[in-house]
Amino acid sequence: MAEDMTIVSYLAAGGVLTNPTNVPPRYRAELMKLMATFVDSELAGAAGFADVINAGPGIKERIAAAKIVLEKTDNADRVLRVMAEFGVDADRYASHHPWTARLERDADIGMSRSDHDMRLSVFNYPLDGWVDSVVMNVLMSRAVVIQLTEFSLISYQPLAEAFRTILPVETRHAELAVEGALKLAQKGAASDMQKSVDYWWPRVAASFGSGASNKAGALKDMGLRRSTNAELKTRWEVEAATVLESLGLKRP
Repeated sequence: MAEDMTIVSYLAAGGVLTNPTNVPPRYRAELMKLMATFVDSELAGAAGFADVINAGPGIKERIAAAKIVLEKTDNADRVLRVMAEFGVDADRYASHHPWTARLERDADIGMSRSDHDMRLSVFNYPLDGWVDSVVMNVLMSRAVVIQLTEFSLISYQPLAEAFRTILPVETRHAELAVEGALKLAQKGAASDMQKSVDYWWPRVAASFGSGASNKAGALKDMGLRRSTNAELKTRWEVEAATVLESLGLKRP
C-alpha cells in the first residue's frame, strides 16, 4: 500500500510510468479501459467504413476510403501491442468481437456502450451510403484528433508514444474527410449532407462522455487526463462548426 501511495503521489506530481511493473490497480483498470475503448472504436469504425468503400463515386475516393480502413486497423494494432504487455491476447482479440454489428438507424442509446465490446456509442450506428459516411467522418475524425491530442500527453509513456505516432495519421484522415465533403458540396449534395450532419452531430457529441464525470479529478491525478469531457466536447463543437461552415453547412 505504501508503495502504491508513493506511485500515486509521483503521478500526481507529473511523473510517468514506462512498463506494467508496479502499476497501481486503479491506474491499470483506467488505462486498460482507455486502450480497449480506442482499439474497439478503431476496429468497429474500420469495419463500418469498409462496407461503403465501393459506394465511393470514383477511384480516388475508393482508394482514400480503403486507406482509412487499413490505417485505422493498423492504429488499433499499435495500441493492442501495448495492451499485450498487460497480458491481453492480441492475436485472439481482433477476432473476438463482431466489429460489423450495428443497431437500427433510428436507435438512440445516448452514451451507452455495446454489449459486445468497448467501442464508443457512435460506432453502434450504421452508415447510410457514401454521403452519410463522409459527413460522419468529417465530424468523428475531428473528435478523434482532439481526443488523441489529449491522450498523447498521458502518463503511461509507451501508450503516449503510440498515440503520438497515430495522431498525424488520424489528422490526415480528418483532412481527407473534409476534401471528400467539399467535392460533394460542390456537386450539389448539400441538402443530403445537412441531413447527415443533423443525424451524426448529437451521436458524435455523445462520444465525449458525461460532462458531469466524477472521475475527472482522479484521472487528472493519475496523469491520464488533463482536460475534462466538457472541455474536450466544447473544443470539438467549435472546431467542427467551423469546418461545417466552410462547407456551407451548419451545426444543429
